[in-house]
Amino acid sequence: MPRPIPSATYRLQLSKDFTFDDAAALVPYLKELGISHLYSSPFLAARPGSTHGYDIVDHARLNPELGGNEAFERLTAALRAANMGLILDFVPNHMGIGFSDNAWWLDVLEWGQKSPHTASFDIDWNGLPYRRRPGVLLPILGRPYGEALEGGEIVLKYDFEHGCFAAWYFDHKLPINPQRYDEILRTAVQTANGENSVAGRELLRLADQYSEPASPSYRTATELKSQLAQVPGAADIIDHGLIAYSAGQKQGSVLLHRLLERQNYHLAYWRVAFSAINYRRFFDINDLAGLRPENRATFRAMHALVERLIAEDKLQGLRLDHIDGLRDPAQYTKRLRELIRKARPQPSAGPFYVIVEKILAEGEALPKFPGVAGTTGYERLNSLSRILVDGRGLEPLHRTWQEFSGERAAFAQILIAAKLTVLETMLAIEFTVLTRALARIAAGHFSSRDYTVNRLRAALQEYVLQFPVYRTYIAGAGPTDNDRMLITTAIERARAEWQGPDRSIFDFIRDAVTTDLAGDAGYSASRVRSFAFKLQQFTGPLMAKSLEDTAFYRYHRLLALNEVGGDPGAAPLGIDEFHAEQKRFATTEPHGLTTTATHDTKRGEDARMRILALAELREDWSAAVGCWKTENADTIQRDGQRRITAAHEYMLYQTLVGAWPLEGIDQNFVERIEAYAVKAAREGKQQTNWTMPNEDYENELKQFVRAILSRSRSAHFIEEFTAFALRAALIGALNSLSQLTLKVLLPGIPDFFQGAEYWDLSLVDPDNRRVVDFLKRRSELLSRADWRTLAQAWPDGRIKFALMRALLRIRRDFFDVLEQGDYRKVIVEGDAADHIIGFSRGRGRRRLIVLAARHFAQVTSGGRDWPQWSGNLVLRGEVPTRNLLYDANPRIGLAADLFGPLPVVVLQAG
Repeated sequence: MPRPIPSATYRLQLSKDFTFDDAAALVPYLKELGISHLYSSPFLAARPGSTHGYDIVDHARLNPELGGNEAFERLTAALRAANMGLILDFVPNHMGIGFSDNAWWLDVLEWGQKSPHTASFDIDWNGLPYRRRPGVLLPILGRPYGEALEGGEIVLKYDFEHGCFAAWYFDHKLPINPQRYDEILRTAVQTANGENSVAGRELLRLADQYSEPASPSYRTATELKSQLAQVPGAADIIDHGLIAYSAGQKQGSVLLHRLLERQNYHLAYWRVAFSAINYRRFFDINDLAGLRPENRATFRAMHALVERLIAEDKLQGLRLDHIDGLRDPAQYTKRLRELIRKARPQPSAGPFYVIVEKILAEGEALPKFPGVAGTTGYERLNSLSRILVDGRGLEPLHRTWQEFSGERAAFAQILIAAKLTVLETMLAIEFTVLTRALARIAAGHFSSRDYTVNRLRAALQEYVLQFPVYRTYIAGAGPTDNDRMLITTAIERARAEWQGPDRSIFDFIRDAVTTDLAGDAGYSASRVRSFAFKLQQFTGPLMAKSLEDTAFYRYHRLLALNEVGGDPGAAPLGIDEFHAEQKRFATTEPHGLTTTATHDTKRGEDARMRILALAELREDWSAAVGCWKTENADTIQRDGQRRITAAHEYMLYQTLVGAWPLEGIDQNFVERIEAYAVKAAREGKQQTNWTMPNEDYENELKQFVRAILSRSRSAHFIEEFTAFALRAALIGALNSLSQLTLKVLLPGIPDFFQGAEYWDLSLVDPDNRRVVDFLKRRSELLSRADWRTLAQAWPDGRIKFALMRALLRIRRDFFDVLEQGDYRKVIVEGDAADHIIGFSRGRGRRRLIVLAARHFAQVTSGGRDWPQWSGNLVLRGEVPTRNLLYDANPRIGLAADLFGPLPVVVLQAG
């Protein structure tokens, strides 16, 4: 039986090109590597061709593109034979909609509020103005509705096998409500001149039978469709008759328009979504609709297959995606815990492992989610970067960034500007809906009725701009003390920035956000709570899109700190702060993941460590980028005008440092950097963006990349850059080995992203989803670790793979110490003490002592030589008995004897 708590997890990205069978073939390799749990991307039925699996269309089926049930059984059998567990990345917040593959969504489109699946989606049915009947906006059209309609792009079709009608917009199915079939049947029979045929008469009889007021209900519509499907010859008449609704016929577009206007949906140009969409989305993605698992029937339906897999002991853990998108995450996890408790065949085997994707700001604690072991580890990732970076270099790097780019704003100001951009564009309609809801609440009481919509919008905008974290977690019982503190702080900051009259408006907003107004008899308690709960679901997407997907791409002091869950303007982490944080993890969240790369990180874990090296090479870096700016000026300027911004040029130089292939650049690398440059510029939303791409600017970016990476044109630049990149890569490699050691042996469960056994120099997705050469990794798995030989060949990455294997063996052998042991700071004295992070983990008489070096420029001749340790090194109060990396007795006193060629030491004591 697998461990209930993982020893180490390995993330695999499944797709049609990497299936359950491919994963099953890797199980022996992962087992030998020291992995206890395979951590899989979503594998429930998703949209065909999905490369990520988050666009689930059916929670009740396994994804057929991954091999379906039979292949999944082979995977679970392989895992069972290896005594390994399986963790599923589960998506409770949203589903893939549109097209023709989500039965729930199609039923909602067909029947509107009469559909039993309406309760599963967060739809404001009365949110569309100037419409007689409630409906859901469908922004799926590639051009304005009228143009698409008259251009014949929307086509009415008949499914003769199932007896039903639907309009189709290319691959998008738009079901026609059966209560409108009578008019379609009469029009079709008349147009096809079929009144005197047997089939035509039967179709007209059905039309009469199901005309109002006897039109079919949700329950009886199945019978109508069945009768239609059984009429001999009906298909030919209907197919000929539906030409009446085609754009090529006189009044055809008018007829089709009238039919569509009587449906439960409203077709629209995709750009309309920014100002009119009335269903909750996943961020701003129109074809991912928010779910409502707070509805019990929806919860049961969503989890039926997962419950069965848990009951059959084929699933040993869950990773909950985007927990902050839910209305009440604590309620959800409580229900999930109860479901797991009832489903598990052997509850005495230990806890079922559940983690949540949750971004925590600095100093923010994970809310008390029942049954949750911890987060996916972004806060720990950023702690590792901040303890390894040389803090002395951050201020000089900031000056270099300012001088190069001309940007003078602090990161906090850049974030505010990014929030404004997002509020005015991609999340504009969501914010408008919140404003209207707040105005309706205000109008209900004499004390607040004078607060106009415009003033409320301006004040609420100032509040969300100042809100410091992703969300609060107010439920029916009201806010916690921490939630109230966050809200009050944001309110006071907003009040201080307010330029309008009557600052008391912020008292009203505070009381609405905290739900305190719900206790006032003059206000509608249900409206107040609804507003507060929806606001919580809004601030998370606002922060994510503003911080991670906008501000990170505008501020480039040091890109290694521009990471999910991080703060690009953060100060370095002091050694005592770091130890205090790890001690807290050991006490409160010992089983949360410690990750260094995921499918969502902005760059590979080793690319990040290379870029960190710039803080140590700060003076040389400043001089180098100044020279490169001059050298490459003619590739950027045309007619005396700069064609790409200095900020983007600076960003690209850092990106090249992180990703530069030491074996030499090729066309594939050039294309990767081009793709990254365009994506980064679009994310920044200044010169170009995703909704209105500036092709001219993007072409200039790509031309710049091609020019500076062309050997024929930029040979001197490439030679200079290669020399600098090699220095950063050496320091980065040493950083990476320290990062790896800390990840595996600090409190928490180490999580490895697919393919990161060697240097991971990938960029943001989709670059980090490239095919992994697992054959190479398998062949290297059992090779002997000769550390000196591997150190000499460090560019090939084998030293990282060897250290990973060694550390995971130590983790396996000392699992009880690492899972249940205490955490202590180790005081290191001697010539190299300033470079060492030392800690110990102990349980009973068994103890591990870990030393990880940092700040390598001084001991590597500025990144030119592999470190040669010198001087004395003393561990105060520790008596080690064995060096576990060398399988030898430790020689304490000289740093060179203790470290050897590695930047890390793992010792056994007791």
